[in-house]
Amino acid sequence: MAEEKPESMLAVRGIKKSFGNNTVLKGVDLDLFAGEVLALIGGNGAGKSTMMKIVMGIHQPDEGEIHIAGKCVRLNKPSAALAHGVYLVPQEPMLFPHMSVEENVLMGFSDKRKELHKRLIALISHLGWGIDVRRKAASLSIAEQQLVELLRGLMRNVKILILDEPTSSLTFNEVQSLFKIIEELKKKDIGIIHITHRLNEVFEIATRVAIMSDGYITLNGPVGDFTHDMLVNGLLPENFKKRESAGKVRGFDRNSADPVLSVEKLCGNGFSDITLQLYPGEILGLAGVVGAGRTEFATTIFGRDAVKSGRVYLDKDEITGKSTKQVMEMGLAYVAEDRFLNGIYKISDVAANTSASSLRKLGRFLLDFKKERKMADRFIEAFRTKVTGRDQVMGSLSGGNQQKVVIARSLAIQPKLLILDEPTRGIDAAARGDVYAIIQDLKAQGLAILLISSDMEEILELSDRAMTMYLGRINKEFRKEEISQESLMAAAFGVIGEGMNHE
Repeated sequence: MAEEKPESMLAVRGIKKSFGNNTVLKGVDLDLFAGEVLALIGGNGAGKSTMMKIVMGIHQPDEGEIHIAGKCVRLNKPSAALAHGVYLVPQEPMLFPHMSVEENVLMGFSDKRKELHKRLIALISHLGWGIDVRRKAASLSIAEQQLVELLRGLMRNVKILILDEPTSSLTFNEVQSLFKIIEELKKKDIGIIHITHRLNEVFEIATRVAIMSDGYITLNGPVGDFTHDMLVNGLLPENFKKRESAGKVRGFDRNSADPVLSVEKLCGNGFSDITLQLYPGEILGLAGVVGAGRTEFATTIFGRDAVKSGRVYLDKDEITGKSTKQVMEMGLAYVAEDRFLNGIYKISDVAANTSASSLRKLGRFLLDFKKERKMADRFIEAFRTKVTGRDQVMGSLSGGNQQKVVIARSLAIQPKLLILDEPTRGIDAAARGDVYAIIQDLKAQGLAILLISSDMEEILELSDRAMTMYLGRINKEFRKEEISQESLMAAAFGVIGEGMNHE
C-alpha cells in the first residue's frame, strides 16, 4: 500500500496576479509541509515576493485559492494571515524609527508587558545577538533592523514563517545563529519558506527547493535530488538557447587609451574591495542579484553614499568622497534604477525634465528657455521619443519614453562616464530595442558606460566585458567571448566553476 502523503500546512493553487498590463503570477501551485524549510529561489522579477505578499494578505490574487491546514481561507489583510499563524519577515525592514527595539517587536501583543519583556530578553540571549532593546530603531544599522524584524516573527506563535532574504544583511555568526533557530523551529513542526539568492544556503538549511521563473513554479522537489549546476540551469529562462554575443558594434581597444574610470579597493555600505577599470567606448556589464551591492557601489561613486576606504578616479582626477554635484561637473552621469523615485518629475514637462541636470549651462541667473527648448528637441529627435511635444507632461509618457528622457537628461551634462542602473526595467520590448540602440550609439561615440543589470541577456547583448558581484564583492570577470547566460547566472548566485576566481 502506497504511503499516504501528509497534508500541506499551506497549499497555493492556481494563483494569478497582474499589476496593470504586467502579469506577475501566471498560475502558481506550491505546498509547504510541517517541519520543513522550503527554499524559494528565482531571478529578480520572477514573482517570489509578490506571491509571498499574497500569502500574507498584503496583495489580493486575481485568481486562485490558498489553503491553510486543509481549509480554503481568504487572506484579505495581514491581520487575517496573522490569525492563521502566517508571518512574513520582509526583505526591507519596516520599523517605526522613533520607537525602541522592544516597542517595535511587541507592538500588537495583548499579553502583560513584563512577561513579554522576559520572553524577548530570553529569545535574544538564546540567539546570541546582543541587541539593546532600549535603542531607538532610527539608530540601528540595516543588519540590526533585519534582526528586529526577525524578532517580531519569532516572538509570535507562528505556524508558517516566511523569510524574505533574511541573511542579506547579517554577519556570518548572525546567520549561523539564525540557522540554529530555524532547526529548532523545524522540530516544533513550523513550516518555513526561505526566499534566498544564495544557493549554498539551499543545501545548508532547506528540506525542499522550488524555483520560480516568469510567474510560474518551474522546478520543485527534495534538495537531495539537485546539485548546484541543476539549480543554476533551472534558473535560466525557459526559451534560453546557447549563443554568443551578437557583437554588432566594433569592440574597444583598451591598449589605445587610458581608463575613464579607475576604482581601487573601494569599500562602502553594502560592498567591499572593489577594483576595476573602464575605458572609452567600452560597455562594462555589472551583473548580480538583488542585494549583491551593485547599486550601492554606483551611488557611492556618484557621491550619494559615504566611502569607507579606497580610491576612485575619473580621467585621472580623484573623485573619492566628492559630492554628487561635484562628480557631475567633472563628467559622471548616473541613471538610477528607480526612475519614479529618483529619475522623473511627473508633473513637469519633457523640456524641464531634460534640462534638470544642466541648468547652469542654460543661464547663471535666469533660465534661457530658448536653449532649453533646443536641447529638448535635439534629444527628442535623436532618441525618437514619442511625445506630442516638448511641453508634454512627463507623467503622461509611456515607461520607455520616460526612460529616454531620463537618459537624455544625463547626457545633457556631456559626461565622460555614464552609469546605467537597470536601464530597461519595466519597459516593453519595442522601447527596450530603442534604448539598446541609444546605448550602442553612445558607445560608438566613445562614451564609457557601466551597465548594471539583473537581465543576463541584456549583459550578454550589450557588454564588451562583464563582471559579477556576489555578497558585495566582484567574484568573477568575463572577457567578451566568455560571457554567456549560464556563466553569468552561476557567478551571480555564487556558484564558481572550475577555473573561476573566488574572492
